[in-house]
Amino acid sequence: MRRKRSIIQVKKSHTIKNVVLAGSNKRILYLSQTYEGSVHDKKIADEAEIEFEKTIELLQDSGFQGFCPQRAILPMPEKKPRGKELTWEQKQQNKHKAAQRVVVEHAIGGIKKWRIVKDKIRSYRHKLRDEVMLIACGLHNFLINLNEPIKAYST
Repeated sequence: MRRKRSIIQVKKSHTIKNVVLAGSNKRILYLSQTYEGSVHDKKIADEAEIEFEKTIELLQDSGFQGFCPQRAILPMPEKKPRGKELTWEQKQQNKHKAAQRVVVEHAIGGIKKWRIVKDKIRSYRHKLRDEVMLIACGLHNFLINLNEPIKAYST
């Protein structure tokens, strides 16, 4: 009696990625061009040559360590030293920084509402991926503007 060999087949998934900058109100402020999934986040950010007009606080995840554009303050979370523990104050600061960074993740989730962004784009037109992502970001910002209360003008 022979056993059947079990073979696990995984479809090759050609992933793509973009770098997104979002504001504290979840509005998308910057979208990089689309890259293959194997390209590192920091390399995409370095090639984009992002510049800011005024000094800002830029919250980034660990994939961007070493990326430091001009006029940007980069508050990184404190790491636990070897053999020691973080103090209560350091833990609270890390929680505060994580709460600020999660807003960006929510903005990215807002872009991924649209199925075309999540699914494979089966087109040989390479610019189509950039256009789809740009339209999704525009729709995301439109929905944020739609949900914001209208400010009354004072005379």
